[in-house]
Amino acid sequence: MSITLHTCEQLDAQDPLRSLRDLFELPEGRLYLDGNSLGVLPRATPARVAQAVCEEWGQDLIQSWNTAGWFELPRRVGDKIARLIGARAGEVVAADSTSINLFKVLSCALDIAAADHPARRKVVSERSNFPTDLYIAEALCRTRGLELVLLDATALEAALQDDVAVLMLTHVNYRTGAMHDMAHLTAMAQARGILTVWDLAHSAGAVPVDLHGAHADFAVGCGYKYLNGGPGAPAFVWVHPHHTDRFWQPLAGWWGHAAPFAFTPHYQPAPGITRYQCGTQPILSLTALDAGLDSVLAAEALGGMPALRRKSLALTRLCMDLVQARLGGHGLGIATPQADDDRGSQVSLTRAQGGYAIVQALIARGVIGDFRAGDGATQPDILRFGFTPLYVGYADVWHAVEQLRQVMDSGEWQDPRFAKQHAVT
Repeated sequence: MSITLHTCEQLDAQDPLRSLRDLFELPEGRLYLDGNSLGVLPRATPARVAQAVCEEWGQDLIQSWNTAGWFELPRRVGDKIARLIGARAGEVVAADSTSINLFKVLSCALDIAAADHPARRKVVSERSNFPTDLYIAEALCRTRGLELVLLDATALEAALQDDVAVLMLTHVNYRTGAMHDMAHLTAMAQARGILTVWDLAHSAGAVPVDLHGAHADFAVGCGYKYLNGGPGAPAFVWVHPHHTDRFWQPLAGWWGHAAPFAFTPHYQPAPGITRYQCGTQPILSLTALDAGLDSVLAAEALGGMPALRRKSLALTRLCMDLVQARLGGHGLGIATPQADDDRGSQVSLTRAQGGYAIVQALIARGVIGDFRAGDGATQPDILRFGFTPLYVGYADVWHAVEQLRQVMDSGEWQDPRFAKQHAVT
């Protein structure tokens, strides 16, 4: 049976999460399918940030470190994130960027491995991991005389041998939306004495994550995608409690000191996750992230992450079904896994070439997705569409695929203006 717009509108009418859409500013005339890169602005955020600017900073000034709780904000925000990733209160801190936090935890993981298994000289990761993760790992391996081994996902398990110190992976692949089985790979690694570092940038707030259930060792993630914290929002870091206090993290700054206002000349790390802070944290950005997290946690009253996951899977399945039914003959493939257990909350379409122009033509029509370039040889272009179940509906998916069909049928994507490259793709 063919899927119609009416069918999708009926699904929207029956959607138990439909009220969450009202928590967000959604511009008229746009279908926003890029929440996997930058989440939508929650309606509550401007007033929350304005209060921090005008009252807490403007009126109370430096007293707000105490009266408004600025100093504890990274840990309070971290406790909210913990509810989304299977961590416990007091185990997560919101701070710095994903790259910086990865440097901290990968350094600590390598210190632990060097102490426990000094002969292990390899860090294993996926070749298509997000580049900043690979760059950080490459730099650390260079300075420590280690080897960074990059493999396809299908080769990871076989590579988990006795010469590996750390397995570093992103839970959901940024290009394809393919999702690793965290518990399985962690168990495989730890059976060989290998530590695991997980990047949750495309997972937190999008798919159920259970760090304790998976017995993971370290995790990091960002705040500006599915957590709706705004552009450049602070990231977060989690360390399993049995690792937290074993070593200093390498960026030993005063906010990670056991007594920062004692102003001693020598460093004494704070106990627990607090030591993974570095310098003074960005309070206005943390305030925006705090509001963004409230927009995600509002789903708890409506079934929480399981309900968000059910809708996410339904939206992504709908998109793939519509593309297969309505866009044959245009050279489009689907990179995202069909099996529910194997994908995150995005659909990635492939095309040998022209992907950038197609996405730009869609953006001109008000359908906001994004693009990741192929290599011209083995990797095709990727057209990425994120489906954030908090604010994306079923009719949105139908309209987006219809606009894509019109772009392809008309050939308008071949207009030279759509080939003009922007700084951010």
